[in-house]
Amino acid sequence: MSLSVGPTIKVYWQHAKRYPWLMTFLLGVLVVSNVFDLVPALLSKRFFDTFALGLTGEALTTALLGTLSLMVGVGVIGWVLSRFSTVTNNWLQPKIIVDLEETAFGHLLNHSYRFFSDNFAGSLVKKIHRFGRAFENLMDQLTWKLISILVAVVGTIIIFYFRSPLFAGILCIWAVLFVIANIFVAKWKLKYDLVRAELDTEASGVLADAVGNAVTIQQFVGKKFEEAKFAEVNNRWRKMATFTWNLGGVNDAVQAGFMIVLNGTAMYIAIHLYVLGQITLGDFALIQTALITLFMRLWDFGRVIRDIYEGFADAKEMVDVLEMPYELVDKKGAKKLAVKKGEIEFKKVSFAYNDSRPILRDMTLEIAAREKVAFIGPSGAGKSTIIKLLMRFFEVSKGSISIDGQDISKVTQESLRTLVSLVPQDSLLFHRTIMENIRYGRREATDKEVIAASKKAHCHEFISELALGYNTKVGERGVKLSGGERQRVAIARAILKNAPILVLDEATSSLDSESESLIQDALHELMKSKTVIVIAHRLSTIMQMDRIVVIEKGAVVDAGTHDELLEREGTYKKLWSIQAGGFLP
Repeated sequence: MSLSVGPTIKVYWQHAKRYPWLMTFLLGVLVVSNVFDLVPALLSKRFFDTFALGLTGEALTTALLGTLSLMVGVGVIGWVLSRFSTVTNNWLQPKIIVDLEETAFGHLLNHSYRFFSDNFAGSLVKKIHRFGRAFENLMDQLTWKLISILVAVVGTIIIFYFRSPLFAGILCIWAVLFVIANIFVAKWKLKYDLVRAELDTEASGVLADAVGNAVTIQQFVGKKFEEAKFAEVNNRWRKMATFTWNLGGVNDAVQAGFMIVLNGTAMYIAIHLYVLGQITLGDFALIQTALITLFMRLWDFGRVIRDIYEGFADAKEMVDVLEMPYELVDKKGAKKLAVKKGEIEFKKVSFAYNDSRPILRDMTLEIAAREKVAFIGPSGAGKSTIIKLLMRFFEVSKGSISIDGQDISKVTQESLRTLVSLVPQDSLLFHRTIMENIRYGRREATDKEVIAASKKAHCHEFISELALGYNTKVGERGVKLSGGERQRVAIARAILKNAPILVLDEATSSLDSESESLIQDALHELMKSKTVIVIAHRLSTIMQMDRIVVIEKGAVVDAGTHDELLEREGTYKKLWSIQAGGFLP
């Protein structure tokens, strides 16, 4: 398993460069601040060399206090610069993180119906948040760790060079070996970090799936089964996390060994140079102070490299989604759909979800402007698929679908879905207020218009009985409402939208007979002056349609009014006979 960091760097840089002056200021202040952190080593040399000058009494005190004053002054300047960088970073990072998550969210919503069918909602949510947090991690490693490490290494080498080129050469060789070893271990560990990230996403998906189906779990007494399923994936994550953390521990131990070797070697050479008179007593203080500062910066280097790779691993899943081509895109130069009449034509339409499962086969059908058409047929015949193709949730495999002579594949998806109103079999609501859910049909609608639509859908009655009325939150997917109440809210939303083409896909299937009778008048009113497509298994609900189209095996096999179809021996008559209990004249 490999990780390409290029795409992630590209995405992050596209968002970071929106704030060029802040980024430049932050990086500049950090570099200067870290340079000031090297000055105490030079002042330590000066402090201890003062003792070798032979000064005594007040002269010695004055010289030492002068050096001490410089140390304090440098410390204060460093502290001020550090505060500037902290404030700047604390304003900049959240802005970029929010930008990244908004980009990811916006991109995600443009993916296709199939994409969301193939992915857990919980996993996608986690990918977005982890994408933003990965940037935070990477930015922290760059600004607070890598810059300080780079300045410390380069600065220490320069300082050592002016005292002894030998010291500088040894430190250069040591630094190169140190960096190579850490990068090698981090890259070796990366493949396991990717597995850990995937297991984390899998665990989130299992958890979200179970929480979203909590009622089903209770109905089928599946608590222990789900606990075992969640524990199994969590246990795999635990093992991988433990393994990767142990690898990090081994790297820390090797890193500590490197530092012991460097410190010992430096002091050994320093002793010989001092005996030869080539360095002073203050140089010992310089070497120790510089090395301690360097080691403090480098101690986390292995973890920094690992955190950087882990950050890229955490971001990878969302970057993959960002790079994934959309299944459906507006064609170049696509125009907005204009609906004046509402004529719909399916011309030799074929479609398959996969090569082994054809759904529609050369289906041809014309629906006149403002005609009310019902689709009936056995389950799996392709009725709901026709609706998904009309909404352009999927692209036809062959043939075309047009509205008022405009091929829907050549108009913008937004304009198409704006002018087609769909009430599906299971209408899901947002975990928001009832007012917000109904207003989603036309977001600029006033409260008065929302209430008017609600009354037409016969949901105003039950809403008024709620303690908070229209301000009642309906729960995730609308679970606080009954199926019939949820469906009436969805119908109210469609009434408010008032699109010229209306599609009802089993829209009354979850209503009891009383509730259905309540909204029949509303639906009749809603269907006026509209082209309407209705899918219903309950044939009593489609008897008054202008035309009933019988679909079998992805093709139109019959069509006519209710009375005309009963006069012919066919699927419709069989279905009617079954639902009517066989009492036909």
